[in-house]
Amino acid sequence: MMQQRIHGGPDAQGVPLHDFSTNANACGPCPHALAALRAADATRYPDPAYSALRESLGAFHGVAPARVVCAASGSEFIFRITGWAAQRGVRTAWLPLHGYGDYAHAAKSWGLVAASQPGKDALAWACDPSSPLGAAQPDLQAWATSRHLAVLDRAYEPLRLESSLSLDGGQVDRLWQLWTPNKALGLTGVRGAYAIAPLAGLDAAAQLEALSPSWPLGAHAVAMLQAWCEAPVQQWLAGSLEILRAWKLRQQALCERMQWTVLPGHANFLCASADAFLNTDLLGQLRARGIKLRDCASFGLPGHVRLSVQAPASQDALYQAWEQLT
Repeated sequence: MMQQRIHGGPDAQGVPLHDFSTNANACGPCPHALAALRAADATRYPDPAYSALRESLGAFHGVAPARVVCAASGSEFIFRITGWAAQRGVRTAWLPLHGYGDYAHAAKSWGLVAASQPGKDALAWACDPSSPLGAAQPDLQAWATSRHLAVLDRAYEPLRLESSLSLDGGQVDRLWQLWTPNKALGLTGVRGAYAIAPLAGLDAAAQLEALSPSWPLGAHAVAMLQAWCEAPVQQWLAGSLEILRAWKLRQQALCERMQWTVLPGHANFLCASADAFLNTDLLGQLRARGIKLRDCASFGLPGHVRLSVQAPASQDALYQAWEQLT
């Protein structure tokens, strides 16, 4: 039987009216990026080498274009690099205590054993800010300096509302970095991502490219990632973070009024606990009212939910529904 994968967002009931279950930027979609998508030429293949896109992404990050590996999505890259590691004899994977389920799913699919201790020869994963907690990855500096094959998932770096990554440029250059800008742009329906290989990893980048199917990125993904590198998009993103900071403070206060315990975090989402969350029927009743939260049981945190920062109207809808149901 295929293992069930649990994600937020639309489900059998359709698109939630008030969707707290995914971590997309609630200020989105980014207008400039959306205009680029609408202007994309879907009648033609993209350049299969993505030469212009690699140049743009390399310049944006200050790295050589050869270090940029295009991916159909963050999840696709997770599976691809896990398969690449398995081909090279890696037999263990070190996973965060609480993290994105595809790390473990990919490891299991490729026969890697989850390691309780992060050995040097393991494929090691970290995410900072982490999910579902939105916090700093524990012991990140020690993790980054003692790994032969380490991937830092930076999905929520563009949505960081406070603090900063605890690694310097030299430490980051030793790692694989995985970037998924669609969340920050409020365009999660557009699948497209990229990874940056370690400074000494050009051979590995070429090998990862060889494992990719042709055209992992369609025209719309190319348009989104090109727009990601442009100043108007980054200016819009910076402005949206100011709005999200204010919305987050309001949402945290509302959660406390509902007597939820809010865990500290640095990104555009938060994790909260309440005894009532152990009753999954309650989450179902909220969903029936158009409000979807992300149950954290699959992250190993029963009795917790993850909820993205949403606009005040959605926050108020959540509060009113909670008051009525409890």
